Amino acid sequence: MDTRKLPTSRGFLAVAVAAALMASAATRAEDTGRSFEIYGFAQADYIQDLDIRLDPDWDDAFRPSKICFDGACGEDGQASISVKQSRFGVKGTMPTGEGTAPLNFKFEFDLFGTGVDAGQTTMRLRHFYGEWGQVLAGQTHSLFMDIDVFPNTIDYWGPSGMVFYRNVQIRWTPYRTDHSQFAVAIERPSNDIDAGNIRTVEGLEDVDVRNDEELPDLTAQFRHEGDWGHVLVGGILRKVGYELRTDPASRWTEGSETGWGVNVGTVFNVLEKDAIRLQVVYGEGIASYMNDGGMDLAPSANWSSGIATDLEAEAVPLTGVLAYYDHWWSAKWSSSIGYSFTSVDNTNFQDPGAFKKIDYASGNLLYYPADNLMFGAELMWGQRENNDGASEDGMRLQFTAKYNFGFKF
Repeated sequence: MDTRKLPTSRGFLAVAVAAALMASAATRAEDTGRSFEIYGFAQADYIQDLDIRLDPDWDDAFRPSKICFDGACGEDGQASISVKQSRFGVKGTMPTGEGTAPLNFKFEFDLFGTGVDAGQTTMRLRHFYGEWGQVLAGQTHSLFMDIDVFPNTIDYWGPSGMVFYRNVQIRWTPYRTDHSQFAVAIERPSNDIDAGNIRTVEGLEDVDVRNDEELPDLTAQFRHEGDWGHVLVGGILRKVGYELRTDPASRWTEGSETGWGVNVGTVFNVLEKDAIRLQVVYGEGIASYMNDGGMDLAPSANWSSGIATDLEAEAVPLTGVLAYYDHWWSAKWSSSIGYSFTSVDNTNFQDPGAFKKIDYASGNLLYYPADNLMFGAELMWGQRENNDGASEDGMRLQFTAKYNFGFKF
């Protein structure tokens, strides 16, 4: 029996009432320069794993890092039907006074539970922010990422080797023209730490390790665009901290490493409606910002006669690559095909089961029979290689039906 929770009717009722009240206010204030829009889509996916099994909490997204080894998650060939990709949002503009910039706002959620709600169909916040002039505050896409390189896939999670992270931030855009812009932001820190084999060291058998997030992450982005497409360069600088104690009675000691990364993405518009999407990212301690990354921080040591010395933390290096082509066969048919990978330079003290490389490839055929309707099928292949060289791969087939809606006031 499926024990995953459905969204509560109370939560949906609250959203519906709030949207109705805001729409009513927007309608009454049409002559004041305000705008308001309700938008979203209902989407149902049928997912069939052909020769692969993922962590059950991630049945509805194709993440190669979640591939199970040696039957740990059960037999192959599992099926799932999901509405988690469905989305609801409101956005609009409000005046702030004569001679000043308007206030833009956006609130959006989907049903893809993560964290403590992983595997459940629960409301999950995607965007919630306000933007006034050069300043944005709230949660939206990180400045380190390029959302436009995301290809037109059916799979919710998408290619593994791209930067993809929505984060709480305070953003300043001091330079903006019709074709270019530059922005900087401080973003909420979130570190993924791998304790590795540290508990095999004598005296550290009961060690506790936890995140230490003392400073926000610093991100920056420059983007230039034209009729040909766009190019984007993103950067990040962060303090990846940790705290450690050898036993529950001892005091916590702390340490940190510097994380940094550079992301270059581009989209080339070709033919009439086609697009080539490319991205390359490299950095150390940036896994938290990857669509399917590894660990930001891990231990390293010198080995001599089976004894570990000079134990220290290391910001884990990582490389991500994405290459996709979106093609329109006609006004009603399109396809997206491509490949992506994430490669991690593991430390010598990480677990043998820590993932070293993941590959992701997909191709689809999409049909648009009428406005606001889309049906499609997609074939995906993924592979995970671990630190010890062990690997597993497999394929997934996914079908979807998507119905868009939108109302402007």
